[in-house]
Amino acid sequence: MWEVPKIWDKGDVFILGGGSSLTKQFDIPEEIVQSVRNKQSSLSVYSPYLKALHNKHVIAINVLFLVGNWVDMLFFGDNKFYRAYRRQITAFPGMKLTCNTNFANNVFEKEKIKYVAKNRKQHYGISDDSKMVSWNKNSGAAAISVAANAGAKRIILLGFDMKLDEKGNQHCHTEYQNVKHMKPVQRKSLPFNRHLKGFGKIHRDAKERGIEILNANQESAITVFPKINIKEVL
Repeated sequence: MWEVPKIWDKGDVFILGGGSSLTKQFDIPEEIVQSVRNKQSSLSVYSPYLKALHNKHVIAINVLFLVGNWVDMLFFGDNKFYRAYRRQITAFPGMKLTCNTNFANNVFEKEKIKYVAKNRKQHYGISDDSKMVSWNKNSGAAAISVAANAGAKRIILLGFDMKLDEKGNQHCHTEYQNVKHMKPVQRKSLPFNRHLKGFGKIHRDAKERGIEILNANQESAITVFPKINIKEVL
């Protein structure tokens, strides 16, 4: 297991989730967003609009690492995601971290994928053990443990919508559609209620540790953190 070092001690850490609000916060034109949704453009087309993040500490959740090599860390928990994007993950030059038990050995050493375990004593909240994460039922919330144990004083959540947008979109992309190992979630089985369970405990743990967490989506279904416009931070 990898122990998260204090690489971002007393700094800001931005966590990129996949919600539709990400493109709205950075005023990405609708025609650009639609070109990504229609698979006419790759996620990297968003990169120029995210320029303000290029010199920040950034953790990307799942496929969001494809926005650019300026992302510091890819964090994922789903083996299906890895199987679908193995080639791109291997080529990614940043840090690669997972809590999936399939990676709890040296088989993936050449791919430089580091492993932290799920904290079975702290399913929710922020893990006290820097070799582990509190899973909180989703990768985005689990990455908060990584940021906290990396020393973050302030964590800014981007694209943490936990609901569909006004057009019924779950993500700011359609990457998971028509991928062999990943099927789009049906509306009747949307994961939001499950994903929301851990944020109350995360909020309490962050407060005890003196960590500020900000939600850069004023319409997010997550209600426990102050909601801000990303321009207020940048």
